[in-house]
Amino acid sequence: MAKAYWVATYRSISKPEALAEYAKIAGPAIQAAGGKFLARGMPSNVYEVGMHQRVVVIEFDSVAQANAAHDSVEYGKALAALADGAERDIRIIEGV
Repeated sequence: MAKAYWVATYRSISKPEALAEYAKIAGPAIQAAGGKFLARGMPSNVYEVGMHQRVVVIEFDSVAQANAAHDSVEYGKALAALADGAERDIRIIEGV
């Protein structure tokens, strides 16, 4: 079974305090669901039509595990804390 990767980019952050609260809840919830943080932060460089946005990459053992982490009650609490504090793009993709 191929690994899966949860890739999140932050288009905008309008409420940094909400993002901080989200992070306090989301990190442990994602790790408890089997996620391993591989990268997070601002890009060192962007190329072509890349955008200078915060990026988070999380590895899971499978797409099903990544989906379950996102849809879990625990992660839902993090989403509630974030509310409209950031505009993000989240994708779950299967590894090769």
